[in-house]
Amino acid sequence: MSSMPPNPATTPLSAFAFDVSIEDFEVKVLQASLQVPVVVDFWAPWCAPCQTLKPMLEKLAEEYKGRFLLAMVNADENGELAGHFGVRNIPSVKVVFQGQLVDEFNGALPEAQVREFLDRIALPAVEGEGVNLREAAAALLGEGKLEEALAKLVEASQANPQDQAVQLDAIDVLMQLGRNDEAAQLLAGEYKDEADRATALRARLALAQGAADSAPLEAKLAANPDDHATRLELARAYAAQSRFREALEAVLEVIRRDRFFDEGAPRKAMLQLFEALAGEQYDDLVREFRRKMSAALN
Repeated sequence: MSSMPPNPATTPLSAFAFDVSIEDFEVKVLQASLQVPVVVDFWAPWCAPCQTLKPMLEKLAEEYKGRFLLAMVNADENGELAGHFGVRNIPSVKVVFQGQLVDEFNGALPEAQVREFLDRIALPAVEGEGVNLREAAAALLGEGKLEEALAKLVEASQANPQDQAVQLDAIDVLMQLGRNDEAAQLLAGEYKDEADRATALRARLALAQGAADSAPLEAKLAANPDDHATRLELARAYAAQSRFREALEAVLEVIRRDRFFDEGAPRKAMLQLFEALAGEQYDDLVREFRRKMSAALN
């Protein structure tokens, strides 16, 4: 391997990925490996494949959140370490666990293969992490246990504060519980990773604000089925109660009776509902009523 001028002193990159030299190898790798597998990446600045593999491993170290540690060794600056591990070509990846070399691979593999390798050597995921708590919350929602589901989602969000999907799940439940002020406060934040879903929840919240009680509207409509304004107001009331199928049916009925009512208000109301129901959870319902609206308009 060709030699390069020494780099400045290395500094930790994160809790899970860091540079290592001969001086701190025993502490950062050998001692750490008594608790968790340590992936040692031998690389060099001049090595083109290293520039692909190294950032990939750094990203995955963050994603796996401590199920393995990543120690990055500049092979040019640490020839003794490279020789000890029998490194002949780089990039070369070695796994040390409980003080022993337990696995390895050479070259810049595709990410899918690297993930397979890491899944084989990493510690198992801990029960109770955010994803498992989110699944538990979904199961509770399926049983209609909204308060219990919300508690699980709060716990999941505390475990992983960066998980925007969990945060939006909690906002959804808050809205189902009628706690719209709390939902509005949370929706005021930015959700760049879940922008479409955040927009849909904001649209649903807008429908809920100022919605009337459905019972008087139902009585009024029973007395006059051609009162299109009341039927649209009833649709908004149903949407505020998360009775989305009934809301869609009410708007569709206005379209069937008078598609041009109030300068196309029923079509606008239907599109507003579609926006509020954007997302995988309501895909089938939205597709069904898009077909029905198209048939009613043609």
